[in-house]
Amino acid sequence: MYSQLMTESIYNLIPKEEIRQPKPKQHTSKFKENVKVEEKIVKKPKKTMGPAEVVKPQPDKFLKKHEKEPILPERRKFEYSDAERKKPAVPTTKDEPPLLGLKTTKNFITKNAVETIMSVPGIPDKKFVDTRNGDTQNLIPSGMEPKYVHKRDYGDVPTYLRKRQEEMARAQEEYNAYIAESFKKGAMKQLSESERGSILMGLKANWEDLYHQYQGLSVVTDTLPKKHRKERLEFEMKQLERDIQMMEKHSTIYISN
Repeated sequence: MYSQLMTESIYNLIPKEEIRQPKPKQHTSKFKENVKVEEKIVKKPKKTMGPAEVVKPQPDKFLKKHEKEPILPERRKFEYSDAERKKPAVPTTKDEPPLLGLKTTKNFITKNAVETIMSVPGIPDKKFVDTRNGDTQNLIPSGMEPKYVHKRDYGDVPTYLRKRQEEMARAQEEYNAYIAESFKKGAMKQLSESERGSILMGLKANWEDLYHQYQGLSVVTDTLPKKHRKERLEFEMKQLERDIQMMEKHSTIYISN
């Protein structure tokens, strides 16, 4: 286009039709109709500018004294809500004079002496001194006095322990019955004391032999065979230790056929 304008051409003399771009459609709110309806409904006359004609005040209706003061309720006597519990007033000189000259036959000295003799001496509170200045504290709430020894169930076996003992006794009875039944069927036999002792001595001898081999190992395990041999000896020694502990712990051992 720029090159056509700069160069002279006869085609430039031909009038060209102007192309006008169409204008976009004007935006119209979708609430337009609702606003029109609401404006007619809410519209109130004489809201901002006031009434068109103001009523003139009448000459005989002028403002009088105390006319705008609030009207108070009728005055009445004040009464307290708890007037019924009120004690009677102190007698005045106009009331009847009290009776004078009355005497009682009660001996207050004897009464006080009898009450003192029959009274039980109070138990002093247990206290302790916790500072060098002599400050005292109550001993019972401090926790330094054993109060649990005064309980009713002190020294009794707890309920949960009794239940556990009963369950253990029941389980032992069931196990004994199972062992007796297996003996009758010949499926199990009990290891004698001599056999148990010989097995235990053999296990300990094997452990001593492995321990002697372990002591003869090289201090430096710089090769893979040395490392594997050390691990194998440690594993076999631990297994023998577990077997020896099991044999020494159980005095009665059963073997199934």
